[in-house]
Amino acid sequence: MQNTGTHTIAAPGAATPTHCPYCALQCGMNLTPVEGGTVEVSERADFPVNRGALCGKGRTAAAVLAPGARLTSPLVRSEDGALVPAGWDEALDRIAGNLERTRARYGADALGVFGGGGLTNEKAYALGKFARVVLGTSQIDYNGRFCMSSAAAAGTRAFGLDRGLPFPLEDVPRTGCVILVGSNPAETMPPSLRYFTELRENGGTLIVVDPRRTKTAEQADLHLAPRPGTDLALALGMLHLVVAEGRVDEAYVEERTSGWEEARAAAMAHWPEHVERITGVSVPELREAVRLFCAPQAAMVLTARGPEQQAKGTDTVGAWINLCLATGRAGRPLSGYGCLTGQGNGQGGREHGQKADQLPGYRKLTDPAARRHVAEVWGVDPDALPGPGRSAYELLDALGTDVRSLLVMGSNPVVSAPRAAHIEGRLRSLDFLAVCDVVLSETAELADVVLPVTQWAEETGTTTNLEGRVLLRRRAITPPDGVRGDLEVLHGLAGRLGVEKGFPTEPEEVFEELRRASAGGPADYSGIGYRRLAEENGVFWPCPAPPAGDDAVPHPGTPRLFLDRFATEDGRARFVPVTHRPSAEEPDDEYPVLLTTGRVVAQYQSGAQTRRVAELNAAAPGPFVELHPRLAARLGAAEGDPLAVVSRRGRAVAPARITTGIRPDTVFMPFHWPGEGRANTLTNPALDPTSRMPEFKVCAVRVETVTS
Repeated sequence: MQNTGTHTIAAPGAATPTHCPYCALQCGMNLTPVEGGTVEVSERADFPVNRGALCGKGRTAAAVLAPGARLTSPLVRSEDGALVPAGWDEALDRIAGNLERTRARYGADALGVFGGGGLTNEKAYALGKFARVVLGTSQIDYNGRFCMSSAAAAGTRAFGLDRGLPFPLEDVPRTGCVILVGSNPAETMPPSLRYFTELRENGGTLIVVDPRRTKTAEQADLHLAPRPGTDLALALGMLHLVVAEGRVDEAYVEERTSGWEEARAAAMAHWPEHVERITGVSVPELREAVRLFCAPQAAMVLTARGPEQQAKGTDTVGAWINLCLATGRAGRPLSGYGCLTGQGNGQGGREHGQKADQLPGYRKLTDPAARRHVAEVWGVDPDALPGPGRSAYELLDALGTDVRSLLVMGSNPVVSAPRAAHIEGRLRSLDFLAVCDVVLSETAELADVVLPVTQWAEETGTTTNLEGRVLLRRRAITPPDGVRGDLEVLHGLAGRLGVEKGFPTEPEEVFEELRRASAGGPADYSGIGYRRLAEENGVFWPCPAPPAGDDAVPHPGTPRLFLDRFATEDGRARFVPVTHRPSAEEPDDEYPVLLTTGRVVAQYQSGAQTRRVAELNAAAPGPFVELHPRLAARLGAAEGDPLAVVSRRGRAVAPARITTGIRPDTVFMPFHWPGEGRANTLTNPALDPTSRMPEFKVCAVRVETVTS
């Protein structure tokens, strides 16, 4: 083994245990260095989440390490408009100079920072600190706002705390029933499907709520296919039946909750026949779902982007939480509500300060005590910390007007943002754009400076998976010459902008500061260290540091939340009364069809990395429009024919994929591709009033055949 600072790099032929760079499962894998500066990926059976299983994305992750796939030199925009190679000093000087000029002319809030849910905890922490301490700007947010923010808002509102899953995945096969709402883990996180398979093998039941008959829905005991945008009505209809059929756990509601009467009254306005008309789910199906959910002693509701990526996503998730509370299915063993977080560090990424309204440890930026604590760790005046800034879409929408210069780290909004053509235009209108990325993404192609940064196999750092399990990724190989880590980038920029201290380049040193900053906060990492993470295969937060003393016993971590009390002031979970309302954009004569979007198994998020892997491209070479045979017949379209999908925001073209597995009033497009097949050209940026989540999952479109 070779030691470089706090890092340990495997010698040729030696395997390094680490974790996948993609989704929130953070599957364990082994990396063995091979010739050419890359690694070989192999199974790692000792990690309990995936138990050795890897999907195609994980197996092929090393392909993006190849020199031809990734950036290996900084790029700067030349006078003739081309991006040309440059040295690191020139690139960093250009970024710092432009940021300083923007701040001097327009003020600190003319500087924007846009982060990513794939950044390690150390990077997310350092990026938030950089924005607030070095730049002095409030204008920082990240692409995780597009992922699980509605579930986070609803969970905090009901339980006083947001952690994607308040229990480990190992509990799923042991419960009696799972309602899986708007999630397709067979394609989005394949190694997790075994938990649902084992659930059914153990005698439990699986209910899948999805407008499409996905590969996951095919495994279900009951598939409910509501009209997109009506998940809220569906949950309220089930709660109505729970009340009407006498299935409320009255003792639990009395002992452990508050606000039931108001929530009950709201639900009773959603009688089954009314809900059937709204959702298209029949009354017998509703009754069967309630029976299956209430029959066993324990049950769970798990949501994902389907109900969350709506302009009423917080209320929609809240309705499913209300169903859990009314039936006594939260804060009890093998029961509860959980969110299947999507991005690799989607959980940790929202805990440590790159979100517009938060400080490290999941502290609120508006809380004076939180500001004092973090400011003391940072060595600054609490009053010098900016207040909350714009949410992700609002920040991107302000580019070129209020926000004049932008630093992007680990995100590709040209493909991933709603109303993407408009956001691309806002990025082009900036005075200055700098992007840090592994590859030349579509967003990086617009930048004035592009910095090539390390990726997972070349760096050490921590992530927090969908269970709240903090994990240690380990560096297996040395990055190519010309590539630096994001922490080195922030260190170099901070120094050029007059802040010489406080931005170390070693991730363990950053993590030690993060521990202090998070201490006492909702997401308390202070009892977690790198050595412990390596020895224990991860630790669940909250994990406070033990009292000082030689005989102090380390906190064991918290795999299961809320078993004794909820994280509210009085320890009770809160019902929140919610009512169904239409989507921000309903079909009409001009746009009569509903569009919903999602992922396919062989690509990931904006596809910036996976679209560079030959095996994955062979499996999923491009976008498509999934539609029902009835709609195809009305259009006169055959399988593979080019179709134009048109919304009020733009037009996308992709081949037809005809299937009975989708509702006749709905079309589906995956969102991984740029160009004419870019699904997010069409999507609606209408925002949830609480979470500021855009309404990706439903908008009105028309579908047309394309003539050559």
